[in-house]
Amino acid sequence: MSKQTRTERDSLGPVEVPKDAYFGPETARAVENFPISGTRAVPDFIRATVLVKKAAAEANLALGVLNMRIGQAIVTSADEILGGKLADQFVLDVFQAGAGTSHNMNANEVLANRAIEILGGQKGDYKLVSPHDHVNMGQSTNDAYPTFIRVACAILGKPLKDTVNDLKEVLEAKAKEFDHIVKSGRTHLQDASAIRLGQEFAAYASMIGDDLRRLENAIDRILELNLGGTAVGTGLNADPKYVELAVENLSRYTGFKFRGARNYAALMQSMSDFVELSGALRALSVDLTKIANDLRLMSSGPVTGIGEIILPAVQPGSSIMPGKVNPVMAEMLNMVCFEVIGNDLTITMAAQAGQFELNVMMPVIAYDLTQSLVILTNAIRNFTDRLVKGIRANEERSRGLLEKSAGIALALNPFIGYDKAAEVAKEALKRGVPLRDVVLEKKLLTEKELNEILDPYSMTTAGVHGKKGVAEKKSSG
Repeated sequence: MSKQTRTERDSLGPVEVPKDAYFGPETARAVENFPISGTRAVPDFIRATVLVKKAAAEANLALGVLNMRIGQAIVTSADEILGGKLADQFVLDVFQAGAGTSHNMNANEVLANRAIEILGGQKGDYKLVSPHDHVNMGQSTNDAYPTFIRVACAILGKPLKDTVNDLKEVLEAKAKEFDHIVKSGRTHLQDASAIRLGQEFAAYASMIGDDLRRLENAIDRILELNLGGTAVGTGLNADPKYVELAVENLSRYTGFKFRGARNYAALMQSMSDFVELSGALRALSVDLTKIANDLRLMSSGPVTGIGEIILPAVQPGSSIMPGKVNPVMAEMLNMVCFEVIGNDLTITMAAQAGQFELNVMMPVIAYDLTQSLVILTNAIRNFTDRLVKGIRANEERSRGLLEKSAGIALALNPFIGYDKAAEVAKEALKRGVPLRDVVLEKKLLTEKELNEILDPYSMTTAGVHGKKGVAEKKSSG
């Protein structure tokens, strides 16, 4: 931008604005007031903002309350921005004035100044197109800004839902691929009874499926818009027909089934729908963290660790140790999930900080929620494509660890009793020999009986496995 300026005025007085800027005085003041993080809104939040402004302008045009030439110029300028122009004019830090007034005015001023140019005027000539009276017609920041958040979350939520569903399907495919592989289960990080590798992946798929349903329910909640509530939720200066048309326009633009608020004041005061969506993202992140950690542990080694699975090698793992490969995609996912969980705490604290008819903490809710949606989508997509799809099972390693594990003693309980099974397990561990060797040495069961009881696959299915007569031997002898 040019260092030259033009002088504009707002309600506080004259302001110097960069000469070639499309924003105006209120944005310029906010730029000076809030040089906080250097972080700007995610692109789809800008997109949502402009969609709302376009929807409002077309609704006002349809009602005949907005001059046709002015309204058409605003719609044209909105379409240009939606097409990729003037993205650099949305210049505000995400940490800004409460309620999002600065962001709303940034959008109003950019749309107004571009509309002024379209009509043949010079930027800053707000007698031609007013940021307040024309672009902001029928709106207040207090109803428009939460609508921006809801529309942005709907836009960002769709790719996240698709990505989560893709992960679920890949995990389901891996569950089938690995269903024949029996391995040692682990509880408390210690050996436990046998489980199939496929059962572990089926459990992961089920967890992610539950997370997907929570996400879908939460996104449906945010499709209820409070556009039209204006300043405090009463709807002053907003024609009910305008509200209906604007909501219809947004649905038409995006393909989402937006609906008007049942109670405008409630949606203006309460941020609970954003908390609910953030909570769904937190729950998803918790499950993803657990899955990523499991995969890191199961792939540990490859020589000195568990080594039951082999992860795809996507990049060298060390600047000093030749040949080292690390589980970098799982590590990346962990870090993203930690960020999302931290964002959820911020959103929760901000949501409870509203007073009376307005929650002024919406800007931080908007940024953290949209950022969480963006980074989770990207992280899950890469985790799925570059790690989960390429997982291979080390079947021989799984079988070898299972045979040495005392955890399979659980299967002996119905036949020799808990105390005797515990005694056998401890001796096997102490001597470093397979459990079955000790059982046979002590003549507690025959080899045939033991083969049936300790059949690897049977140990991973419900019920008591082994001939009934084996159990009867315990009670009679």
